[in-house]
Amino acid sequence: MSEVDVSIAQSQTSALEINKVLKNTYLLLSLTLAFSAVTAAMSFNAPPINLWMFLGGAYGLLFLTHFLANSAWGLLSVFAFTGFMGYTIGPLMGFLLATQGGSQIVSTALGGTAFIFFGLSGYVLTSRKDFSFLRGFIVAGCLALIAGMVFSFIFQLPALSLALSVGFILFSSAVILYQTSSIINGGERNYILATITLYVSIYNIFMSLIHLLMAFSGDD
Repeated sequence: MSEVDVSIAQSQTSALEINKVLKNTYLLLSLTLAFSAVTAAMSFNAPPINLWMFLGGAYGLLFLTHFLANSAWGLLSVFAFTGFMGYTIGPLMGFLLATQGGSQIVSTALGGTAFIFFGLSGYVLTSRKDFSFLRGFIVAGCLALIAGMVFSFIFQLPALSLALSVGFILFSSAVILYQTSSIINGGERNYILATITLYVSIYNIFMSLIHLLMAFSGDD
């Protein structure tokens, strides 16, 4: 076999692996989003979860998913994490759906989240553009958001809280561009890690839109 044939064979194999990761990622992502919706519906009438329980459960399960990402147990941890995240937003969704105008807030946030995700993902998939240059922005944005959350927790400034919501939308949008680009360019071969990254981005966008819509509607 010539070097050209070897190169073609390697390219075809790489393309197949990329398509497989992409297919598995979107399949698992759709399943986890559906599972989150189910667990959220189950907790509509439940009391809001304690902040420290939320942080411990969310980050603990997120760490566990990353730790198990290369094993079959990784799938179980993905559903444990996304189910937990869905359960924690159930009380808020139940409250909004029971109030006047609340259902419109939820539907608008869902539509906005879907528009942002499919728009950004579709752009990357059609353009095949490499967004690896966003790595520095994502790291800096993560640090800035953490600092902003600490500052907001201490001083309870409404304007800062709204600014953080906008910041989370921009940050999560950059992560979607970066992660999708990483998949189609062969940089990400683990669909569990890809799924969890996209899920967290979608969650952040949805919750940020909920916060902004509640604030502007006077319900926050």
